[in-house]
Amino acid sequence: MNKIVTWSITVALAGFLFGFDTIVISGADQPIQKLWNTSPLFHGTFIMSMALWGTVLGSLLGGIPTKKLGRKRTLFWIGILFFVSAVGSALAADPYSFSFFRFIGGVGVGVSSVAAPIYISEITAPEKRGRLGALYQFNLVFGILIAFVSNWLLKDIGGANDWRWMLGVEAIPALAYTLMVLKVPNSPRWLALQKQDDAGALVVLNEIYSESEAQQKLQEIKVDLDLPKESENLFQKKYNRVLWLGFLIAFFNQLSGINFVLYYAPRILEQAGLGGQDSLFNAIAIGVVNLVFTIIGMRLIDRLGRRQLIIIGSIGYIISLLMVGYCFQADLSPTVLITFICLFVASHAIGQGAVIWVFISEIFPNRVRAFGQSWGTSTHWVFAAIITLVAPWVMEDLFKDSIQVVYYFFAGMMVLQLLWGIFKMPETKSVSLEALERQLIEDDNQA
Repeated sequence: MNKIVTWSITVALAGFLFGFDTIVISGADQPIQKLWNTSPLFHGTFIMSMALWGTVLGSLLGGIPTKKLGRKRTLFWIGILFFVSAVGSALAADPYSFSFFRFIGGVGVGVSSVAAPIYISEITAPEKRGRLGALYQFNLVFGILIAFVSNWLLKDIGGANDWRWMLGVEAIPALAYTLMVLKVPNSPRWLALQKQDDAGALVVLNEIYSESEAQQKLQEIKVDLDLPKESENLFQKKYNRVLWLGFLIAFFNQLSGINFVLYYAPRILEQAGLGGQDSLFNAIAIGVVNLVFTIIGMRLIDRLGRRQLIIIGSIGYIISLLMVGYCFQADLSPTVLITFICLFVASHAIGQGAVIWVFISEIFPNRVRAFGQSWGTSTHWVFAAIITLVAPWVMEDLFKDSIQVVYYFFAGMMVLQLLWGIFKMPETKSVSLEALERQLIEDDNQA
């Protein structure tokens, strides 16, 4: 099991790069807008959300290399994309070249959100799958925290070029991850089903199970080889339920407003009166809360289960978002506001944050898991990109004097998530991937 943990941690470092890459832009947000004198709409489109559009492309197409090249090789090339993006963004001479390199990093984020959770779910025993799968989210929020800290530490290192150091420093962990991922084995399910390499698959399975259990698991996996070719088509009636589950958990994740808060944390805090250079330092508090409650979520995900965490998180979302909106509306003190923003982030971390990547990687059958993961993650990133694109316009123009309306809207969406969690979301903890397939697809189609 120690090897499984090591492999999981290594692959989950893709999540660190994911978190760092997407949030590091918050420190460069306003300096870049001033440098290139961009309009709110241009800034939202080409500077702040361009990486997210790359993420959309990466998540949409990430199932192809994940299935054809394998999880491991795909994870290696993700590291290369992050490295190129970090160096290119730091050296960019204009907003268009900057956007291009941010887009490349976004592609890496998108593909990583497909390949890494799948890999971890496929090398892990059912009773540990939630906790080890949540390592991806832990590393993601750790990357977010380090990005906030890094931005704060580097804010005076290069004068007007501070933002270049903020973005370029990512090249160091990107290179380290790329070298480390060479040491992990291929996924046993990919070896058995795609390469039909039973011996190679069995070597990895023996690291997870006893010898007899490994043989039995290999036979369960190989059942899929006898299925007709059309079973590899994701968009067919028998997969309707899992398609909706993957869509809705990703949809609700972004309609909570989490990226609105994280990407624009310094700007939001300045808007509330916690401004100046200290807004970067105050953003660190958000990162710390995110990390602490992600750890709590990791501890609970295999005990309480995925569904229970979504319900708990939804209740926290609703309370905190309503109160953040009221803080702006009633012009309450910045201290009260940041308290409820931290409660909001804690609710996300213990609920959606801990659950989403684990849940999506579990619900799709072996033969369509790569494309199913692409479906769920691309839904997530399409809405993330849209929200990030319109955020400057929303904050500076549309709701400049009534920003509370945005938080009330997000709170309303979380009421819908709460109802979905109570009445429609299935529990997936401690169930093998093959048993989940029977539960969510075969039994559902027989009903």
